[in-house]
Amino acid sequence: MSFFPNSNNEEITLDGRETIISSRKASQSEEENTEKINTELSFHPDWDVSTEDEKVFQSLHEQLSPLKPHQLSIVGIQKSTEEENHVFTAFIRHTLEKQATFKETTVELLGEDDKLLGRKTFNLAEIGSIPENMCRPWTFEYSVKDLFTEDLPETGWKLRFKRKQPDHQHELALTKSWNKRLTSENKRQLRRIVREMTPPKPGEINFKGLKATYLKERDELHISLLIRNGSDKSINLEKLPLIVEDASGEIVARGGFTLTPKLQVKAHTSTPWNFVFPSSMIMKKDPDLSRWKAYPPRKKKKD
Repeated sequence: MSFFPNSNNEEITLDGRETIISSRKASQSEEENTEKINTELSFHPDWDVSTEDEKVFQSLHEQLSPLKPHQLSIVGIQKSTEEENHVFTAFIRHTLEKQATFKETTVELLGEDDKLLGRKTFNLAEIGSIPENMCRPWTFEYSVKDLFTEDLPETGWKLRFKRKQPDHQHELALTKSWNKRLTSENKRQLRRIVREMTPPKPGEINFKGLKATYLKERDELHISLLIRNGSDKSINLEKLPLIVEDASGEIVARGGFTLTPKLQVKAHTSTPWNFVFPSSMIMKKDPDLSRWKAYPPRKKKKD
């Protein structure tokens, strides 16, 4: 395979732009450091690069500006098409203090105005280890399903490694009434419980039982729940149907509750609330509450 068919080594230029990220936040002394590092060209051991293509890659590599220490760069070289797919060739170079290794990574395609044009996850472990202060060409192939537009620029585009979003810290959130009612020790205990629990999955809303008491003389079940919101948006609960199972797995109570005012559970927080099941909602006397759980009934599938 020829990367640059019919190319004139003296005329070819980089069609894409460069994206640079720093591997860590620089200290003040490092920010004042004006050191620049020129990378060296390196090819993957499995690549069979012709002499002519190697000369072109070398010529393009010489057009690159030096990097500062601790930087990772991806530079667009050229765009080509193979059947219905679009192939973007780019230099990956770095000035880390050790060899660079990669894993499954999402690479975004951006236009001249940095508008997102496409996105795809690649197994970049295939690139292999790139030695310190080296630069390696690689290809990124996007199919129609990976792109958000049919109008792709021939020049001025760039590729960007999509950074992993930091995990949200799941925290305790108390309503005003609970905040007034609980003692400082109660609040500390709840915060510890929330902190030690595995957070809900992204977008998940679930319920964790805190305390359950069956009042035999009244035939009532009193429970305290943590309502856990793992989504990026607050939820407002106005009506909440609940089922309670005891240690035997039997349903001991079932009923619906109207929350007035609405109970808001903010994004990535757990909010405690009390529910009282009166006798009319009790389905089993003297339940075994050594273990129990509460959950909303599953919606019935439509035929």
